[in-house]
Amino acid sequence: MPKKRMLFDPKSFLAKVGKGRTIAVYHKKQPIFAQGDPADALFYIQKGKVKLTVVSRHGKEAIVGIFGPTDFFGEGCLAGQPRRMATASALSDCSVVRIMKPAAIQVISKEPRFAELLLSYLLSRNIRIEDDLIDRLFNSSEKRLARILLLLANFGKEGKPEQVIPKISQETLAEMVGTTRARVSFFMNKFRKLGFVQYDDGLEIHSSLLNVILHD
Repeated sequence: MPKKRMLFDPKSFLAKVGKGRTIAVYHKKQPIFAQGDPADALFYIQKGKVKLTVVSRHGKEAIVGIFGPTDFFGEGCLAGQPRRMATASALSDCSVVRIMKPAAIQVISKEPRFAELLLSYLLSRNIRIEDDLIDRLFNSSEKRLARILLLLANFGKEGKPEQVIPKISQETLAEMVGTTRARVSFFMNKFRKLGFVQYDDGLEIHSSLLNVILHD
């Protein structure tokens, strides 16, 4: 009698070391890959946060993405991207699964549940990119800052939001918002006085910060 095949579990697959995949711990500010490196693997975040930055030929740096637990990044390799278009580095201490391109392609082709998980993530990320563009075009820097803080705390994602997130510099927030550090400092002080955020060991975000986005 043929042996019954066990049902594939994507979360279990992404939680363990195996053929073509490794798990590494990165400390805050530690690089994961650099712009121009070979695009040879897909990455999945178990815990912590990762940022993607791009440096122009004139040396100007911009943050193009912030990723947290259960997010994928580096998926350009699956579409034939030969070199990394951005630099990935740890925004906080994090644990990241690296899936080499051949192993990623194999599991996508053989395991529909993994393919569904990845497709669902990529579609939601595409929606997020559209929202970011609309946010940048039509909202004030105050609303953009509030939205970024809520996203960093995982409000709007499945699971419980993180009320306290690791400390992030105002320079980094300014890059993400597309404004000056002085403006970020002004709005952060305003949010703190209104009780929307608190500074202690980390940055505490309250759901009441949504009022900034909803208020016209």
